[in-house]
Amino acid sequence: MNGPTKERRLSSRSNSGEAEDKVGATDLGRRKRNASVSEPISVIRTSKRTIYTAGRPPWYNESGEMKEAFIIGLSGGSASGKTTVAEKIIQALDFPWVVLLSMDSFYKVLTHEQHETAERNEYNFDHVDAFDFDLCCETLRKLKQGRSVEIPMYDFTTHSRKKQTKQLYGANVVIFEGIMSFVRPELRELMDMKVFVDADSDERLARRLRRDITLRGRNLQGVLHQYNKFVKPAFEQFIEPTLQYADIVVPRGGSNEVAIDLIAQHVHTQLETVKKSLRKHNLAIAHTGQPLPSTLHVLESSKQVQGIHTILRNRDTNRDDFVFYSKRLLRLLFEFALSLLPHQTHIVETPQSTKYEGRKFSGTGLCGMSILRAGETMEPALFSVTKDIRLGKILIQTNARTEEPELHYIRVPRKISEDHVILMDATVATGAAAMMAIRVLLDHDVKEENILLVSLLMAETGVHSVAYAFPKVQIVTTAVDTHLNEHYHIIPGFGNFGDRYFGTE
Repeated sequence: MNGPTKERRLSSRSNSGEAEDKVGATDLGRRKRNASVSEPISVIRTSKRTIYTAGRPPWYNESGEMKEAFIIGLSGGSASGKTTVAEKIIQALDFPWVVLLSMDSFYKVLTHEQHETAERNEYNFDHVDAFDFDLCCETLRKLKQGRSVEIPMYDFTTHSRKKQTKQLYGANVVIFEGIMSFVRPELRELMDMKVFVDADSDERLARRLRRDITLRGRNLQGVLHQYNKFVKPAFEQFIEPTLQYADIVVPRGGSNEVAIDLIAQHVHTQLETVKKSLRKHNLAIAHTGQPLPSTLHVLESSKQVQGIHTILRNRDTNRDDFVFYSKRLLRLLFEFALSLLPHQTHIVETPQSTKYEGRKFSGTGLCGMSILRAGETMEPALFSVTKDIRLGKILIQTNARTEEPELHYIRVPRKISEDHVILMDATVATGAAAMMAIRVLLDHDVKEENILLVSLLMAETGVHSVAYAFPKVQIVTTAVDTHLNEHYHIIPGFGNFGDRYFGTE
């Protein structure tokens, strides 16, 4: 099997991993490291497929129920080959969404006294007390639930956490590797499989010498000093005893292809028995014959609205007219949607020094999220009726093989959790992409009742799918069509809205 090719990330999400030491050869092994979150691995391309190592799969059924991520814990001594084993497991797994998280991201912030000790090369970074286990547990727990997390960026040069963090999502499989992965019971309880990577002590020392001298610019005396004073005692006191908790022991590290294949087969077996899909076919037939939900709000079908629909549905309408009348209808739609937001009484003083009792938006904040690419067509109209609204974007594409939506990119406005969010997609057929987008917003702690799904046109199937899975989400549209064809396109519909709008038919 060919080795993985690492590429720059495609989105705002990232992995965390171990960074390289960069120390002068005369520093006598003084520990200096870059940030623990290195250039993220977002895509691994093997000879067989592409693996996304950041992002999230759908793994929700037509009822909005989710499947927790499968967490593999990897432990072992320093330079035992944990990272190599993790990468080999990722290649062997037949799942497109895998996250690799390193325990190196969770070193504690040093006090002033500890910082001075570290400067003298006397602080023990290989001791159990050097790690923030509470943050480790909280992060893994959220990943297991499929929620987004903020991975700290630890700067080993200053022995402090940077202000910025890296965002990471859950996935089909989460691999958590680190020397102290099995030390705490609350951390072990979150793992579905525990793998101990075993290697001979002389081999581990040889690897560490080769790595630190060749790749990290350190000298032989400094590496041996650190190994004998900190690394070896820590392995004997904390790491080696945790071998008893391992479900699988992998001798010889990444070279043990048999063990890695067995791990991959076991993960496949466990996940396939409980996997829930969000295939379009399931959504299309899930709620047929049911009355439309009370959370659906349809713009009044005035003569003006009917006239615009007639133009948009006409296959002979040219692009300029299609864009012009789409914008007209979208403005009406957003004005209607804004009226559904919470408002409170607000008294102002008029220029004639009299009081006027009016209404004012009572929410904490308002932002828009467009589902790319058709959702982008709605942004100008939103800007025309709201001033200085913050905007985010989300890219969801359907996997042609599995018929499941997959998240490939997201940009979320900061402090979105208390906002009312207008989620935009030009058309909603089965509701698969909309459901996934709503789940992502919930992952960012947005309240379900604060989400408005706004679409120019929806199919009854899409309305039912969204409303059944998320009964508190308000659904706003200009019309609801009754049928889908065999390609899951809305009938009679607008055709491919994005292609007609952007002229890419």
